Amino acid sequence: MGIFIKGIIISLCCLCQFSCIHDDESYEYVDLKPGDIVPNFSVVMNNGELFSTSSLKGNVSLIVFFHTECPDCREELPVIQRVYNRFKDKKTVEVCCISREETASDIEAFWQENALTLPYSAQPDRTVYSLFSTERIPRVYVVKPDLKIYSAYSDSPVASYEELVADVLKCLGE
Repeated sequence: MGIFIKGIIISLCCLCQFSCIHDDESYEYVDLKPGDIVPNFSVVMNNGELFSTSSLKGNVSLIVFFHTECPDCREELPVIQRVYNRFKDKKTVEVCCISREETASDIEAFWQENALTLPYSAQPDRTVYSLFSTERIPRVYVVKPDLKIYSAYSDSPVASYEELVADVLKCLGE
């Protein structure tokens, strides 16, 4: 009986291994880093405005990917709000928060609960997110006016207010 059970376990492991190999072959890892060019994308923001790669050109931009149920995102979004407040009157700085697999009603409830005023785009899938990364949120990209990524942050650790402000100021040449 012991040999029979070991045989079943080995067979299942082999099946799982072949399945994982098949999955790995179709898995394309994306993780944009400083120096990479922002991919072409466009999203409609909660205020109805279009935010796209072409609208970034000439501005310093923060692109933030999040999900409101993610603990690290819940920690990071108030930091992004502070950065947004710091630069919201500066026309050459853009902030765009893009959800990963989340509805507008879920986001709006979280925004109201936390007194957030950041512009956001609700995305029901990972289409836009997958152009920048394939795993981990939050993702924060500081993008220079020439569309090159200046800095990239994720959840290990999340970006601080001081780091983000310093990055934006460097990209502005201040």
